[in-house]
Amino acid sequence: MNPGLSTAVAVEKLKIHGYNELPSVKPKNIWRIAREVMKEPMFLLLISCGLLYMILGDYKEGSVMLATISVIIFITFYQYRKTEKALEALKKLSSPRALVIRDGIEIRIPGREVVPDDIIILNEGDRISADAIVLNTANLVIDESMLTGESIAVSKSVAVDSSNTNGLVFSGTLVVQGKAEVKVVATGFKTQFGKIGTTLQNIDEDETRLQKEMKVLIKSFFIIGAFISIGIVMAFYYTRGNFVQSLLNGLAAAMSILPEEFPVVLTIFLALGAWRLSKNNVLTRKSSAIETLGSATVLCTDKTGTITQNKMEVVALYNGNEFFNKNIFLERQNQINNLILAAHRASAKDSFDPMEKAISKVHEEILLPDEKTKLIKEYPLSHELLAMTRVLESDSEYSFSVSAKGAPESVFILCKMDENAKATHLLAVRQMAEQGLRVIAVANASHQNKTLPSIQHDFNFKFLGLIGLQDPIRAEVPQAIKECKEAGIKVIMITGDFPATAKSIAGQIGLDPEKGIITGEELKKMNDEELKIKIRDTNIFARVVPEQKLRIVQALKSNNEIVAMTGDGVNDAPALKAANIGIAMGNKGTDVAREAASLVLLDDNFASVVSAIRSGRRIFDNLQKAMSYILALHVPIIGLTLLPAFFSSLPLLLMPLHIVFLELINDPVCSIAFESEQEEKGIMKRPPRDAKEHFFGRKKIFLSILQGFLLLTTVLSVYFYSLYEKHSEGEVRAIAFSTLIIGNIFLIVTNLSVTRSFISVITEIKSVIFLILLAAFIMLFLILTVPFLQEIFNFQITSYLHFISAFLGAFALLIILETEKYFKNRKNNTI
Repeated sequence: MNPGLSTAVAVEKLKIHGYNELPSVKPKNIWRIAREVMKEPMFLLLISCGLLYMILGDYKEGSVMLATISVIIFITFYQYRKTEKALEALKKLSSPRALVIRDGIEIRIPGREVVPDDIIILNEGDRISADAIVLNTANLVIDESMLTGESIAVSKSVAVDSSNTNGLVFSGTLVVQGKAEVKVVATGFKTQFGKIGTTLQNIDEDETRLQKEMKVLIKSFFIIGAFISIGIVMAFYYTRGNFVQSLLNGLAAAMSILPEEFPVVLTIFLALGAWRLSKNNVLTRKSSAIETLGSATVLCTDKTGTITQNKMEVVALYNGNEFFNKNIFLERQNQINNLILAAHRASAKDSFDPMEKAISKVHEEILLPDEKTKLIKEYPLSHELLAMTRVLESDSEYSFSVSAKGAPESVFILCKMDENAKATHLLAVRQMAEQGLRVIAVANASHQNKTLPSIQHDFNFKFLGLIGLQDPIRAEVPQAIKECKEAGIKVIMITGDFPATAKSIAGQIGLDPEKGIITGEELKKMNDEELKIKIRDTNIFARVVPEQKLRIVQALKSNNEIVAMTGDGVNDAPALKAANIGIAMGNKGTDVAREAASLVLLDDNFASVVSAIRSGRRIFDNLQKAMSYILALHVPIIGLTLLPAFFSSLPLLLMPLHIVFLELINDPVCSIAFESEQEEKGIMKRPPRDAKEHFFGRKKIFLSILQGFLLLTTVLSVYFYSLYEKHSEGEVRAIAFSTLIIGNIFLIVTNLSVTRSFISVITEIKSVIFLILLAAFIMLFLILTVPFLQEIFNFQITSYLHFISAFLGAFALLIILETEKYFKNRKNNTI
């Protein structure tokens, strides 16, 4: 094996040549993010109010307002920057990978880290990451349509010289068949792709359904807000006659109605949600997957490497007459030598495949000679015949050793076996499969002609026996399956193994094998309607080829299921794309599968899929809670702005500066408190969310507005009580505003969780959230006690005893909301 570059040399070359990246859209820099933040309608309104105060000569209030706006803009800017960094990290993770040889070891690295002179190992389904020359190849066929426009795939051979394009492979093209070892000659913009200025974008940033829904909602609020603001200016001017004050109140009304937090919060939640998923070994390639995760009703999963560890071990052999367990391999060496030797010859040297590694290990343990024979030809696996044959040179000229291994049915065909012999050996296959073993058959032949046949069938194969391999189940899978059942998610296992093997594995992981098994042959004979009915009671598919996965997905979707499907191969791509949530394997998966999928499992672990569904539900819950809180808070702000406009005898309550102060609390709470909030109790013990249900439907809007009206009623009750006690206008404003702030904090605490009481939330509260709420109380205290700030906010304080009513009113609101939560949870059995 070519030792490739050393790590030290690769690092030096990376410094010289730069990252292997094509010209692309540059990430947003600080100034671009700042411009985007400043374009937000809410900030334009706030700045307009601040400038208006300055123009009118009210420099104190204008200065404080502009300073406060700067703090809010900084917070929003920080949130955007954090989001941008998360997206940049995700783009790096989602770039094509390359299997390179470094320091004599095969390792996978991000494609952007490939450097000139790197040795890359290409396998079927790989997206080639750099221009390279072919050093050696086994039936390498490349799809170069992305570069040339030609739809016909091109066969490649070993490069004679650099002018021989048939010995070159190019960045961005796709391996559709075979494998090869290539040496990199150009990276980045120096590749053929780079020269024509083609840009690859790794993350699909199309608008999701949720983003479209938010746009409609914000547009509706904007139109309503515009009409109400104009109405307030006219009503205020008519009742009070002060146009400037009327304009300021109109701007305050616009600020109170326009929920500018919606798009900011949505962007932050989706980006940070994807970043959090990546920390749990799940890469999000399409943000729509985060929305859909909580709706998944069916999870279709491969067995090998996902449910199992993908660490094969040969534990049983059958030589055509009797069985041999692992502990007697050495004792019965003479009876199994031919079987092991042929299996070893039928496997690639220094293979990356776990099954071939296991065969090689047994070959070494039995101390068979390590042959130095040369590979003459390889007949790869095909969809028609699940067996592969390797032809090696033998001792004499024109004499070749031929070895084959593959699915027992296919090897029986190669051996032209009669029905009696086939029945005998199939019984042995079944016995091994019932133990949960993966079974492959082995055959050999000798060939005495210099001309090799075009197909495997033309050799005179002799059946040598069966090899039983064990792939241990991942320890965490049974618990993950149990979680899925409790969450109302049906798990379907799809495997290429025998039904008996699939049945054994299903029993071990907690699937009910008695519910029925459909084989690939049975699936082939079924029409779509039959499959649609049969699949309702089936949770195991055995002897399935990748192309049939698409039919399984389509049948499930026709039953109105929301399907999550795992896959790793080239032929899995259509099924991954058709599934509501396509999940590709990060380790053993091909780049084609990754590109077709919504999610990529970085550890190929089934438990990570279940963890992603749990996280998806948490993200969606917290996003709904944040949006509900935003809507609820805007109701009292709108009410308190409208009331004095239509009743000239009532003192003004909310001015633009007061709304700015509320925004100072609101912005970090929405993006930090709600986004980082832990999952709800029993999150995986409730049925999947209805995918057709609106994120913010009428019921949720009604409940949010109802919460807002409760807070408004609380503030107005304290407000009118203060008027009844004959307090001055400044005192009334201070007491009512304090009620609004304390009530808002209680609203946050009660809305952080819909299943835990406010006491649990406070005792479990995270330090960052605690600091935000503490800061809100400190700022309120300063506004009420510092004379300069009292004057700016138009407050007047004579006795702090007057604020008892503010606290009691806000606390009464908390008790009402917590009581409603308690009875709702009791009804839903979530206490």
